Amino acid sequence: MYRSHTCGELRKSHSNTLVTLSGWVQKTRDKGFVVWVDLRDRYGITQLVFDEERTSPDVLEKARSLGREFVIQAKGTVIERASKNPNIPTGDIEVLVNELTILNASKTPPFTIENETDGGEDLRMKYRYLDIRRNQVKNNLIFRSKVTMEVRKYLSEQGFIEVETPYLIKSTPEGARDFVVPSRMNEGQFYALPQSPQTFKQLLMVGGMDKYFQIVKCFRDEDLRADRQPEFTQIDCEMAFVEQEDILNTFEGLTKHLLAEINGIEIDAFPRMTFDEAMRRFGNDKPDIRFGMELGELNEVAQHKDFNVFNSAEFVGGIAIPDAAIYTRKEIDRLIDWVKRPQVGAKGMVYVKCNEDGTFKSSVDKFYNQDDLANWAEVVGAKAGDLICVLSGQIHETRAQLSALRMEMAERLGLRKPNEFAPLWITDFPLLELDQETGRYHAMHHPFTSPKPGQLDLLDTDPGKVKANAYDLVLNGNEIGGGSIRIHDKEVQATMFHHLGFTPEEAQAQFGFLMDAFQYGAPPHGGIAFGLDRLVAILGGQETIRDFIAFPKNNNGRDVMIDAPSPIDREQLDELGLKLQK
Repeated sequence: MYRSHTCGELRKSHSNTLVTLSGWVQKTRDKGFVVWVDLRDRYGITQLVFDEERTSPDVLEKARSLGREFVIQAKGTVIERASKNPNIPTGDIEVLVNELTILNASKTPPFTIENETDGGEDLRMKYRYLDIRRNQVKNNLIFRSKVTMEVRKYLSEQGFIEVETPYLIKSTPEGARDFVVPSRMNEGQFYALPQSPQTFKQLLMVGGMDKYFQIVKCFRDEDLRADRQPEFTQIDCEMAFVEQEDILNTFEGLTKHLLAEINGIEIDAFPRMTFDEAMRRFGNDKPDIRFGMELGELNEVAQHKDFNVFNSAEFVGGIAIPDAAIYTRKEIDRLIDWVKRPQVGAKGMVYVKCNEDGTFKSSVDKFYNQDDLANWAEVVGAKAGDLICVLSGQIHETRAQLSALRMEMAERLGLRKPNEFAPLWITDFPLLELDQETGRYHAMHHPFTSPKPGQLDLLDTDPGKVKANAYDLVLNGNEIGGGSIRIHDKEVQATMFHHLGFTPEEAQAQFGFLMDAFQYGAPPHGGIAFGLDRLVAILGGQETIRDFIAFPKNNNGRDVMIDAPSPIDREQLDELGLKLQK
């Protein structure tokens, strides 16, 4: 056998035991008369020792030839270390080696395989198989496995059945672009990779499976934003004969289970908030409620003075940044520059310092007196020592800008503590959103989302006011899951397609298989999908999903390790009936 123990297993109780270890050389230290080698595997590090008095000359010479990341096998006796290392679990012992085998030599790696490495992100992604040997990446992948196992355990205990659905499917409009796959046997026709298994899980409900889940790869060919991947993993779930409350209770239970089992945290109840309330209080539909700094609407107390910037704005809003009145003018100018960045898009910012003596100092003192500014402070909840930041403009854009500022300041002030967890349900989303350019409505979630009970007639009279029977689960300012009660009636689904601009022929061509299935007794059903990558990252105290994916793509959607995507040769193109245009 290659090993009798792992490199993280041996303790003082193993003293005088003959052992065989295998792993990678972390580092060597040659003092002339003695050589120490740190041997590493997935489980930890054990120190090997070779010395002139107790080690044969050929074994000692071989030890001196070892380089970083050599794969070796060492046989020897566990002895107590004279100089113990309290920083590792095996720090009380070392192995006196009497037999050494080099299983594989290694080139010098392009970066150090250490917790604090000298490799930049691009380099580490190119040599990801080496990066995985580092504790941070290795432990993140082990952590992901643990979360996934707990998900399967919980859902299985709740009676869910794991069912796999196809990856080669029909292209349907679901928001983002599909990745398409040409079919050699059906020339000129294409499969699509699923953006989600949405229609299949609904068909499983028609098939009577009742409770379904799947941990599944999904694909979206969209312009990548920060921390997005073209392929990602969902915990995809669906239930039959349920209402919204059943879904929320079931998956609140899953989240509680994960927080308890993975993080040791008990949370009694998840607060709920409507979409409209979230937008009004926080400026986005996935608010981080671990801290305050809620948005205050200042229209009534800031308009109708002589300040035309506010008077001409649809919305004037502000937030109170705690204990920031001490900011210098230079620091405030940098903050103004931050909100004017293209990524935020504000045209400027008005500020008010809430002085400790109860007075106010503002960048618009010319237009507003102390009583006016006191009213501002009351609306945004500012106290003495706070800094009020005010933005104005179109309501949706300004709320988004204030939300971005709120999150940035919370990050700077250390208010987004990774070991604190604040889940939140967001409900009552708009069913449809209007595309200002085309004048057409689009489904805010997807075209199978049911309107709230009693609001179906509004589709004909005022579609913009219809609320969706949909819900998102937010954790620490990140959407980790979202779903809805589905339409299960063929006529209602046809009505929805009509309002989304589909002709009956287009609806039949795209979704005829689902419409046909609904004719055979579709049960009421609904579901939810969790983003596993994001969920694991947040439970792991981080927000960068790439750190928890074994082989991620970069921000351009490229796998720099295997150099994909890449061209294919002309013979393959001809076989597929494809011709490239320049």
